[in-house]
Amino acid sequence: MTPFWYRFQQLSLPELVAEGENEQTEFKRLVHSASKIAKPITAFANSTGGIILIGVDDDRRIVGIHSEKETLEIVHEALRFHIDPEPEIDIYVEEFKRRLVLMVLVPESPDKPHYHIEHTTDPRTRMSVTEKRVYTREGSRNRFLCDDRIALMQSKKNPLKLSFGTGEMQLFGYLREHRQITAEGYAEMAGISLQKARETLIALVRSGAIVLLSEGKRSYYALAAQAMP
Repeated sequence: MTPFWYRFQQLSLPELVAEGENEQTEFKRLVHSASKIAKPITAFANSTGGIILIGVDDDRRIVGIHSEKETLEIVHEALRFHIDPEPEIDIYVEEFKRRLVLMVLVPESPDKPHYHIEHTTDPRTRMSVTEKRVYTREGSRNRFLCDDRIALMQSKKNPLKLSFGTGEMQLFGYLREHRQITAEGYAEMAGISLQKARETLIALVRSGAIVLLSEGKRSYYALAAQAMP
């Protein structure tokens, strides 16, 4: 039994609810949308895992669900049509004072990143569009990742391949003088594609030579030594 499973199996439903929403727990009073329930599932799978308690209000009241069958159908629809690749989850039903709570346990996935898929309509063209985002868990919120952090997550599936050539030495010289650079900026400076630039930067992040930082929606890279407080 992994530490993830052990923690949740040791706590009763009232104890889990009493802890409130946090990095590994989310409450849902009810679920009507497969796309919406898919979001915390992907966030937990892309992070350290977590549990979704359906039938628990934000104020920690256990209100229960109206239909176990309907709620299960929505969760399974979320897995099939709104998450790619589909993560492994476990579902339990817990009864408390004659009220049913659906417990969706989502372990950290070895196949991350998992993409949240949402089908919407462009308000200008009225054309159907598909949005794919990667979410992770930060505190009690689900945050979507920028392309750089998605690339970093993807790279961890493969062995680290690193070289220190002219391009890398040029990058270090630039960072010593200017302190930071974006993937787009490095691609332009080195005269390489954005994909190749990002691959080089991510490899250097994994080596510990540089770090990936974010300010709002903007991401950039800096020398590890300069980023230390």
